[in-house]
Formats: sequence, C-alpha cells, structure tokens
Amino acid sequence: MKIQILVDGSACSAKAVDYVATHLDFFQGKESVQLLHIHPKVPGGLAASIVGNDAIHAYFDAESKAALAPAENILREKGIPHQADYMIGDIAEQVPAYVAKHGIEMIVMGSHGHGVLKGMGMGSMPTRVLATASVPVLIVR
Repeated sequence: MKIQILVDGSACSAKAVDYVATHLDFFQGKESVQLLHIHPKVPGGLAASIVGNDAIHAYFDAESKAALAPAENILREKGIPHQADYMIGDIAEQVPAYVAKHGIEMIVMGSHGHGVLKGMGMGSMPTRVLATASVPVLIVR
C-alpha cells in the first residue's frame, strides 16, 4: 500500500507520522511511505521582483525541509524506509495531482496544523483534503 503522509512540521503532523510508524501492521502488504509537504505560494510577482526567483526557491526549499525533518527523523528512528517531497501551491490542487501521479492509495494527516484555531474542530487543510481526495484519508488527532 502506498501511504502518503502530509506533514507541516506541527505536533499533529508528527502524531500522524508516529501513528503510521507504530501501526504499519494494520496496513496490508509491503508499505511505501511517502512524506509530502505543501508550501503555499508567495502571493503575486512582487516578491520575485524584489528578492528574485532564486531566493524564493531557496526559501521554499529550506522551509519545506524544516517541515519534513521531524517526520523523517521519526521514520528513520523506527527503520522505516520512506521518500520525502514537497510541492508549492494550493493543497486542494496539489494533493490530488500527487496522488494520481504517484499511485497513492491512502492519505494520512494530522487533524490540525500551525493554524490559529488549533483547538476548535478540525483544521481547514484536512477539510480541504477530505473534499478533494479520491482515496481514503486517515486523520490523526
């Protein structure tokens, strides 16, 4: 089973990674774990004209690697092979594209991220992923 874990560096994101790492026997077959961080775009072309495209790409790369690092550490400590990737754009558009391109069979994610309303209901990103997903989504609280 190809499992995609959406990560953003938050505590809930780490819980989702830990859940998959400690419950791999729940999933049948040889698992393929893929970590994915989606970074929102920098609005407009003004930022690129001020700091330049290279600086923006370096920013996306550094921020995404920092968000992926805790999840990679959890999987590495448990000896679980994985791949890590990041995309730039809207989560509701990027997740379905990634799922289709990579043959993902299940998405796992935390119920909340770094948003302001952490304690209330479910976060907006999980809600958006649920609305656009074509595969089962497991949300870990």
